[in-house]
Amino acid sequence: MLAADEDHVALARTSAILEGLGHTVTATAVDLAEVTEAITREDPELSVVVAHTDDDHALDLIEEIAAFSGGPLVLLIPDDDAETVRQAAERGVHAITRTDDPGLMRSAIEVAWRRHEDQAQLAEHVGRLESAIERRAMIERAKGILMERHGIDERQAFNRLRTHARSNNRTVLSVAEAVSSGHALLADGRD
Repeated sequence: MLAADEDHVALARTSAILEGLGHTVTATAVDLAEVTEAITREDPELSVVVAHTDDDHALDLIEEIAAFSGGPLVLLIPDDDAETVRQAAERGVHAITRTDDPGLMRSAIEVAWRRHEDQAQLAEHVGRLESAIERRAMIERAKGILMERHGIDERQAFNRLRTHARSNNRTVLSVAEAVSSGHALLADGRD
């Protein structure tokens, strides 16, 4: 776990609270350079940033951690500052809590883990959808090429792709890629 704070004394106190909650704090950081080095060196599973009087410093730390760390991020704030909360959320924080309550800190860490897992699942789902769209576009492009090249309709073009794929033990997508890159299928469906 990475703990980041602008104040060395507060950083030690936050680290002690986190360790009291059963977490191992493997890296601590006060400034952006230390955060970057800690992320590179430790690749923390979870990061905790503490905001005090300099919200901009905390927000910069959040942005740096969110950009380079793969784990969730929790912000600990001394009071309920709606603007800091909004900006922290925009920069990638997963959960926010008050600094002085270990129970709330534990809950925020649990929320952060769940939000991070949800985001990872969503990103994976989006990736699968984008891949499906790309595959579909490739097949559509190949059908268009075959329709133009051979003067056939859409159904005939797809049937030609499918027949060629089956007879050559290939996927429709691989045949579509070949057609799109210039490989010609003969009018009767053979190479």
